[in-house]
Amino acid sequence: MPETTITSTDDTSNVVKPISYDVNHLYHLNNSDSPGMTLVNIVFDGRGYPGWRRSILLSLSAKKKLGFINGAYRSPNLKSLDHEQWSCVNDIVISWILNALSKDIVDSVIYYKIAKKLWDSVEQRFERSNGAKLYHLQKDLSGLVHGNSDIAGYFTKLKRLWDELDALNVIICCLCVCACEGKAKLTKSLED
Repeated sequence: MPETTITSTDDTSNVVKPISYDVNHLYHLNNSDSPGMTLVNIVFDGRGYPGWRRSILLSLSAKKKLGFINGAYRSPNLKSLDHEQWSCVNDIVISWILNALSKDIVDSVIYYKIAKKLWDSVEQRFERSNGAKLYHLQKDLSGLVHGNSDIAGYFTKLKRLWDELDALNVIICCLCVCACEGKAKLTKSLED
């Protein structure tokens, strides 16, 4: 694993001692990783949740911090040597998420102390597929016409609506083996 070596001077003997840490460690922060950093360029205000969520997940994944919101990087024991570093990175992740939320939403989640709990709260509130959203998407899809827009613009709008509709649909995975080939038919219909 790549390591970075930092030298420090012992106050009593003026001897330079190397200190090594793993830059691939899950608690590693880059110099640019600050609490005021903007993780995504979209401030979520209650609209467009699927796109905002995807942007956050991509950004956290790229920074190797996704585990702080999906539960993979749980808090170590308070007596553990890693607890302080975990707490520091957890607070950074909380700050990044808060920076990507509108003030009204921030006011309702600012006191969460664990990034996963904050994320779960946002997910619970905004991820739910609701009938009204589904209705509006289907209405927008059925009312979409080529009109005066160019072909690329039309298909971009159409694709965005399809993707948003697809994100709302819950896909049921069938693991059983059956003679009627229902699983194959379901898979084909979803692909179409």
